[in-house]
Amino acid sequence: MQYFTEQAYTHQEVLRKIREKYGERAKILTQRSIRMGGFLGMFSREGVEMSGYIAQDPVPRPKKSDPADEKKKILESVKGEKTLQQLLDEVRGLREKIEEGPYPVKAEKHQSIEKIERLLSENEFTYTYITAMVERLRKELSVDQLEDFQLVQDKVLGWIMETILLTPRTGQDGPQVMILIGPTGVGKTTTIAKMAAIHSLGTKGEKQKSVRLITIDNYRIGARQQIETYGDIMGVPVSCVETYQELQKQVLIYKDTDLVLVDTIGKSPKDYVNLAKMREMLSACGTRAEVHLALSATTKASDVKDILAQFEPFGYSSVVLTKLDETMRIGNIISSLYEKRKTLSYITNGQSVPEDILQADRMVLLKTLEGFDLRETFIRKEEEEGITEVEQRYLSGKEWR
Repeated sequence: MQYFTEQAYTHQEVLRKIREKYGERAKILTQRSIRMGGFLGMFSREGVEMSGYIAQDPVPRPKKSDPADEKKKILESVKGEKTLQQLLDEVRGLREKIEEGPYPVKAEKHQSIEKIERLLSENEFTYTYITAMVERLRKELSVDQLEDFQLVQDKVLGWIMETILLTPRTGQDGPQVMILIGPTGVGKTTTIAKMAAIHSLGTKGEKQKSVRLITIDNYRIGARQQIETYGDIMGVPVSCVETYQELQKQVLIYKDTDLVLVDTIGKSPKDYVNLAKMREMLSACGTRAEVHLALSATTKASDVKDILAQFEPFGYSSVVLTKLDETMRIGNIISSLYEKRKTLSYITNGQSVPEDILQADRMVLLKTLEGFDLRETFIRKEEEEGITEVEQRYLSGKEWR
């Protein structure tokens, strides 16, 4: 912005000078009386000084348009056939540039991947597990390989097998204490009777051992009688305890026994107070005791995760999967156990003692999957002696993905 200062002896003379020099755009800001002329401060006269600025040309305000008029103009601009054709040509050209440019258009999902996703979903694998499996298919298989669905299926079955982590057989010498914990209704007492039978008889891949049973389940109606009946049939001594001191005493009494199995009280994973009390009581078994969590195969995925988390303070080393015969969908179990990095030690698939129990076997679980074609060339027994490559990756914390 331009400013000015002009002086004259009279008010009218100053205004005349300003109008002549700066025109109508001159705007007066201040005015004051001054002394003008003279020599060395003498013979001066009173005058007037004015200061101001030159105003800029005003920017014309746009005329407010009527929305109806604007809409009419737009419709008229695209009404002609020529204008519409130009728009279509521009869209077509843009699409061709995108297809030919450095950024490829995202390809549609291959039908083999869609089919695998559907099979995994029907078997109730978790969303996280399915997403990881699909991502691995995209990374490791070519388009030509994806065309061979049998190959794709075999790959996925092999990867599922890798995620089924089995409890390594350590071959521990000397007395061993195994504790079975878990929520109510999963069949702990029947399961521990089966474990006692296969170890005492030396069946189902187990060596024959001297076995003793201890139960702290003295509150459930008929629980004590049930375990004692099993003990009588198998010829396995059974002791019932109610306190930390009694349990500690019985463990010491059986110190020369090959295997001591401890049956516990079924607790809801939300029963925090009684879970804490039971954990304190079981500490009487010593730090070398193995704790196994009994988990029913019929448990839904969300509940599986809650149960695994709530029993974590017991420090369980592995899971015994029960009631496999009562469900047709176990993807939720495989997914949840892998995501929590839990190993399987035993599987039960019926009520018969001791027949319906076996050491955890990957192929047994794979054969329960619905919709997958397990070819004879794929069905093979993996050697489970020692720690396999899969368990080594698990123990070292490495991912299979």
